[in-house]
Amino acid sequence: MAISPSKPEQYRALGLSTFAFTLCFAVWTIFSIIGIRISEDLGLSDTQLGLLMATPILTGSISRLFLGIWTDRYGGRWVFGILMLTTAACVYLLTFATTYLMLLVGALGVGLAGGAFIVGVAYTAAWFEPERQGTALGIFGAGNVGAAVTNFGAPFLLVAFGWESTAQIYATVLAIMGVVFILLAKEDPMAAERAGSKSKSFLEQMEPLRELRVWRFALYYFFVFGAFVALALWLPHFLIGVYGLDIKTAGIIAALYTIPASLFRILGGWMSDRFGARRVMYWTFGASVLCTFLLSYPPTDYVVQGIDGDIRFTLAMNLPMFVALIFILGFFMSLGKAAVYKHIPVYYPMHVGAVGGVVGMIGGLGGFILPLTFGVLNDLTGIWQSCFMLMFVIVAAALAWMHYAIRSAERVEWAANEERTDLPELASPQLFYPLNRKKPKEPLAPPPTAGQS
Repeated sequence: MAISPSKPEQYRALGLSTFAFTLCFAVWTIFSIIGIRISEDLGLSDTQLGLLMATPILTGSISRLFLGIWTDRYGGRWVFGILMLTTAACVYLLTFATTYLMLLVGALGVGLAGGAFIVGVAYTAAWFEPERQGTALGIFGAGNVGAAVTNFGAPFLLVAFGWESTAQIYATVLAIMGVVFILLAKEDPMAAERAGSKSKSFLEQMEPLRELRVWRFALYYFFVFGAFVALALWLPHFLIGVYGLDIKTAGIIAALYTIPASLFRILGGWMSDRFGARRVMYWTFGASVLCTFLLSYPPTDYVVQGIDGDIRFTLAMNLPMFVALIFILGFFMSLGKAAVYKHIPVYYPMHVGAVGGVVGMIGGLGGFILPLTFGVLNDLTGIWQSCFMLMFVIVAAALAWMHYAIRSAERVEWAANEERTDLPELASPQLFYPLNRKKPKEPLAPPPTAGQS
């Protein structure tokens, strides 16, 4: 049986994992800034630039599945530390690349930084009680602010030292953190239980993935996290192309999106604990549908045939309005990111790494597919706002599927004359994983003694 940790131990684990994840996320999104300089040097198209930005996201996404399983099996201390040291080496080696193909290969190694998320989720969740996991994971997930660190700080390093030296500075800082984490972090409270239990096979750990609910959660995360990563990568390029900004100004404005989309994840975790993740997801998807619809409208000239002649006017979104909408979108996406991961320790307490790894992998794949698709859509349509058109379709589909699932669960509850409002799907007890969970048998009553009826 796991020993209940003290609050100082909980805060120590949470602080170390959050800071480490922040640095990993900063490294994971480094191509959002250095990619622009590389594109200028090599004369890349938008499709090629989108692929370069997205390649680290691919590695970070796929690696989450295996890293989650390894964390369930071996614990987060060593997995997290070794992951940071390995990634730092890959970032340093990237600076020796001289061709586009070599950069793509190097970007695959840089992407390992993205796998830090599921390692930290499994490690952090093990330290906290179920009623506090939403808040704790929200605080940990605020490490997404690493994207803002890159968007704000990397342009100044890039202008001062060049992209190669910028990458080397990132590699050095990450390597130092890897060593610090191994030295200062402790084994999580589940370590003794893992050591005393029989190791599960890969298929046993993947058993929950047979449920459609897991893949529905993955679609939610594809938008709230995958689209967040995609925009964090794409926004500097978008702002330079649409509004003619310089790279420093574009990076600062992109940070205005990534900061709320990261820090407010803490609020999302608390709100998921307090009000239920279902309600938070409705707020997230509803606001995101509205924001992406408005952002997807390209500048348009209208001619109306009036009584006294043609009336001409233009509809276009100015920069302040764009920044405001991006800020609002980032805020609600941050709430949704926390709400999605509130589900997993509740539904799958013994499979947090495996299920969280799959959900994180699918969400991360959104960060790979979407920047590449943004570049392709730019080249095919010639419309910058096509990226938001695609996001509108995705979030509308996620909202429709979630609402259908909730209504289906409600019918089950009504038939059982029972209502549960604390979980996102309104799932009745019989819908929890595992489906064949049995209640413990009541102990047999002792036989009556003489004189008893």
